[in-house]
Amino acid sequence: REEGGGDANTPPSSLLPPPIPVIHAVTDDLVLSQSGFINRARAVMHALGERGAVHLRGKSTPTASLFEIGAALGRAQERSGCWLVVNDRVDVALATGARAVQLTSRSMNVRDARSVTRDIAPEMRLGASVHALGEGLEAADAGADWLVIGNVFKTDSHPGEAERGNWLITELAAATGRPCIAIGGVRPQHIMLLRAARAYGVAAISGIWHADDAEAAAIEYLSRYDAGDGG
Repeated sequence: REEGGGDANTPPSSLLPPPIPVIHAVTDDLVLSQSGFINRARAVMHALGERGAVHLRGKSTPTASLFEIGAALGRAQERSGCWLVVNDRVDVALATGARAVQLTSRSMNVRDARSVTRDIAPEMRLGASVHALGEGLEAADAGADWLVIGNVFKTDSHPGEAERGNWLITELAAATGRPCIAIGGVRPQHIMLLRAARAYGVAAISGIWHADDAEAAAIEYLSRYDAGDGG
């Protein structure tokens, strides 16, 4: 062992990848189209710092707009430490300097995405959105760095879909060892319950972006998360 008690086979902390963010502020087409979004997103990113991520997610938003927003948030990422994560679009993530891509059933799979980013951006992290045990196991086996699991509660973003509750988070956290992020109707008051179910972090759309003050809402999520560490 080296001085200080560290294992000689353990890489220095400076060489380890940064921890996965615990609060994920996920956008949608409506959020991205709102006037002043970039300024609101910058404020959220500075509020969350390196423990947060803003997901650029816009299924119908034109590529040019995604790139323009991503370029602005990529610069904010460097100043704030908050991660820019691009959903589905590996190309936009690479072009804007995002720290991660969130992959879904509509996008490239984890193994193929890793083959694309391995040489171009080896430090880029890959998340996978899953809705069933088999999907989560497959994504983890392919090398996903984290799993976004939902929808946990009923949510307007997926009308008509039944809530899945906590069991899938608990099962996948135990089976994969991957950080599991809960999404779907998650409010600050749910965080302690979700953490007890082995959620590593939480993701929100309306809870942050539909609030009167998105920055204050992001701070509330982070404060409730930290309150769970004091038990």
